[in-house]
Amino acid sequence: MPQPIRIKDHEKDARLVRGRVVFGAIAVVTLIGVLIARLYFLQVIQYEYHSTLSESNRVHVQPIPPTRGLIFDRNGVVVADNRPSFSLSMTRERSGDWQKVLDVIVEVLQLTPEDRAIFEKRMRQGRRPFEPVPIMFELTEEQIALIAVNQFRLPGVEVVAQLVRHYPQGPHFAHSVGYMGRINEKELKTLDPVNYSGTHHIGKTGIERFYEPELHGQVGYEEVETNARGRVLRVLKRTDPIPGKDIVLSLDIKLQEAAEAALGGRRGAVVALDPNTGEVLAMVSQPSFDPNLFVTGISFKAYAELRDSIDRPLFNRVLRGLYPPGSTIKPAVAIAGLDAGVVTASSRVYDPGYYQLPNYDHKYRNWNRTGDGYVDLETAIMRSNDTYFYDLAHKLGIDRLSSYMNKFGLGQKVSLDMFEESPGLMPSREWKRATRRQAWFPGETLILGIGQGYMQATPLQLAQATALVASKGKWYRPHLAKTIEGQKPVDPDPMPDIILRNPADWQRVNNGMQAVMHGARGTARKAALGAQYRIAGKSGTAQVVAIKQGEKYDRSKVQERHRDHALFVGFAPAENPKIVVSVMVENGESGSGVAAPVVRQIMDAWLLDEHGQLKPEYASPITAEATAREE
Repeated sequence: MPQPIRIKDHEKDARLVRGRVVFGAIAVVTLIGVLIARLYFLQVIQYEYHSTLSESNRVHVQPIPPTRGLIFDRNGVVVADNRPSFSLSMTRERSGDWQKVLDVIVEVLQLTPEDRAIFEKRMRQGRRPFEPVPIMFELTEEQIALIAVNQFRLPGVEVVAQLVRHYPQGPHFAHSVGYMGRINEKELKTLDPVNYSGTHHIGKTGIERFYEPELHGQVGYEEVETNARGRVLRVLKRTDPIPGKDIVLSLDIKLQEAAEAALGGRRGAVVALDPNTGEVLAMVSQPSFDPNLFVTGISFKAYAELRDSIDRPLFNRVLRGLYPPGSTIKPAVAIAGLDAGVVTASSRVYDPGYYQLPNYDHKYRNWNRTGDGYVDLETAIMRSNDTYFYDLAHKLGIDRLSSYMNKFGLGQKVSLDMFEESPGLMPSREWKRATRRQAWFPGETLILGIGQGYMQATPLQLAQATALVASKGKWYRPHLAKTIEGQKPVDPDPMPDIILRNPADWQRVNNGMQAVMHGARGTARKAALGAQYRIAGKSGTAQVVAIKQGEKYDRSKVQERHRDHALFVGFAPAENPKIVVSVMVENGESGSGVAAPVVRQIMDAWLLDEHGQLKPEYASPITAEATAREE
């Protein structure tokens, strides 16, 4: 049967609608309350946090690296300056997939896979967030144009103008001034992260490294406002950096060039000092190299050529070259003998051409196999008589000999601002027991007396020992910096002067060294011919390979690089010394014949004017007493 028609209940429908409206209203009110609470939490409770975060996203602090100090020679000639250059920088946080960006750079600039590896290595080095990393230096105009055209493909990459270290004198001061290079991972851990933010290069060797804090300066900052893509909109605040201090060196470029010319392309080292101040006037290590190669990154091939060269151009012979000093040390040994009282100026020793210890058959040969007969102190220095100094060393003994040589700077670092310097070696009884586990033998003392055996010294140490003879024991540490921003460097650890019981002993040794150059039988008299001033000097020979007992040195049987090194030390004018020169010529064989003329040329360059006349301030007449000694 048909279903009844249901009558609509309007009251019930009204109640349902009202319930839904109330529920909806409550839900809306609740959600609005949650929203208001959330807004209150974010805008009131966490106001400081979010305002700071917002400001940090908008405002960035960028470091401004300081301008590095300049370096000049004593005459004001620039030896290290800063040259403007365009570099390619990349900010990893703004580059997205930065490795793909590197691929694009290599493609655009048509670079090699080796360049790509270098770029990636630089990008992976430790750095601060959002800090641009220079990956390529000294861009050409063509490369800058290619980067500009492809800028849309290179997010986070920009061309930046900056100052790059430049050495206008090239190889002349490579071993003294040194060079700068990129900061490596090891250096990054020791540097002040604040002061070196934005700085990508640091001094690696020489003056550049020793005076790095002074040359670098203090970093500056600027607060900049950026947009969402990191582009700088405006500068809000700026604190200027403090530039590095300028350094004036004691080196003289003209004397440096004269010393290089005197070496004549031979491997060797030259040091010229002012004995009255310790200033280094010239410092040459040959062969040299161009330090500009290292500033922005030297290629693997170029570095391998320098590193593997048989002539070792990277090796600083002045500071790190260790050689037996040979007879150049005899003046210091003579001072030791006089002051210890084991000899006097008139003490004589008979030289038959060799020396023998009591109760020993071994003969210690004099270089003059026929002997010089009876010799006193001055004659022994003039003739470089080995027999006399064998006997003198035996009388002194190893303990006193080692102690006196230490006073002259042997076996220790002598410089003030040359961190690469080797201390050399002045052996002693304790040293041999500790390193060789052996007792000291008398014969070893004898050969130390002529600068052979275990003894090793650098050309700088030989120059300093000679300067002490010239200054009569007054200690001035050799130093390269003449002034730093107008202030003279201070020696934090001064050496004590050498005080002799009889100060006249200095002059006695000085007379012997003058006889070497001006005496009728002086071993280097040819080098002093025509000199307008008196020279005090001493030659030496450093053996490269030993020869057997009783055999005579035969250069024709020895390879060129196994031949003896030639050494010479001297100062002038002898009566009032103004310059001390130490020369070492590798495999030069003859100190008197090869090294002494080099010393003479350097002294002439310093003491004579452009007309070849002795400068008035260096004039010192030859006394009648000196003339009489020559005769």
